Amino acid sequence: MVSKERLTEVVVELFRRAVIQPPVDVVRALQDAYRNETSEIARTQLKAILDNIKLARKKEVPVCQDTGIPLFYVTVGSNISVDVNDIHEAVVEGVAKATKTIPLRPNVVDPVSRKNSGNNIADGMPHIDFTFLPEKDYVEITVLPKGAGSENMSALAMLKPSEGVKGVKKFVLETVARASGNPCPPTIIGVGLGGSSDLALALAKKALLRPIGTKNRDRTLAALEVELKEKINQLGVGPMGLGGRATCLAVQVEKAGCHTASLPVGINMQCWTGRRAAARVFKNKVEWLK
Repeated sequence: MVSKERLTEVVVELFRRAVIQPPVDVVRALQDAYRNETSEIARTQLKAILDNIKLARKKEVPVCQDTGIPLFYVTVGSNISVDVNDIHEAVVEGVAKATKTIPLRPNVVDPVSRKNSGNNIADGMPHIDFTFLPEKDYVEITVLPKGAGSENMSALAMLKPSEGVKGVKKFVLETVARASGNPCPPTIIGVGLGGSSDLALALAKKALLRPIGTKNRDRTLAALEVELKEKINQLGVGPMGLGGRATCLAVQVEKAGCHTASLPVGINMQCWTGRRAAARVFKNKVEWLK
C-alpha cells in the first residue's frame, strides 16, 4: 500500500523540480533557438533566459516569480494498492507544504472576493485530472504549474465544420499574433481539436505535457504541428515580443471526436519556462521522469 505521506513528499518534490528547473527538452529547445536566432535583440533576450535558468538552478530558487497555479495529472494503475482519497489529500497537503517551504508565490484567490488563501488551496484548487490504466503497477503524478501571463492568452473557437483545417490554422495564427509578448515567448502552444468546448481546451492544456520534439502518432496532426510552428515563427513576435525568429518552441496538437455539426478548437500556451515535472510511485520506489 502506497502511503499518503509518501505521496505528499513526492508532490512537494515535483513542485520544487517544476518551478526551479525547466525540463531538459525545453532547455535544449531554447538553446537551439539562441543558436539559430539572427536578431541581436532576440539573442540578448534568449541569453538572459538561459542565464536565468542557470542562476535558478545554482541558487535553488524558482526560475520565475510567478510559480503558477497547481494543476495535476494523475494516472492510477490497476495493479497498485493505493487509496484515491489519499492521492487527493496528498496533493492538497503537498501543495500547501510546497508553498511554504520552496517557497511558491500564493497565487490562488477566490474569483469573486479575490481573497487569497495564502497556501494555493481553494475550491477546486489544486485541480487533479485522474486517469485509470489497467495492468500498471504505479501511480504517475505530473504537475503543470500555469502562470497567468500564458494562461490569460487561452482561446476557444467553435468553428463551422466547413471552415476545416484552413480555419483551424487561421485561428491559431491570429491568436498567437494577438497574444504578442504577453505569454512570455518563445512559447509552447497546445492545440485541442474536437470534443466539446470544454474538452477542446482540456486537450490543448494536456498537449503541453508532451516533451518538445515528440511527434504526434497521427501523421496528419504531426504535419499540422510542423506547419503551424513554421508559420508562427514567421510572425516575427520573437522572444518576449521584441521581434525575432523564435516566437514558439513547439506546437503540440491533440484531438477527440466531435459532433458532426461542430469543430471546436482550443488553444493553451505555456511560457518559455515550460514548467512540468512527473514521477511514478511504485510500491517500493519512486521513479523521477525526465
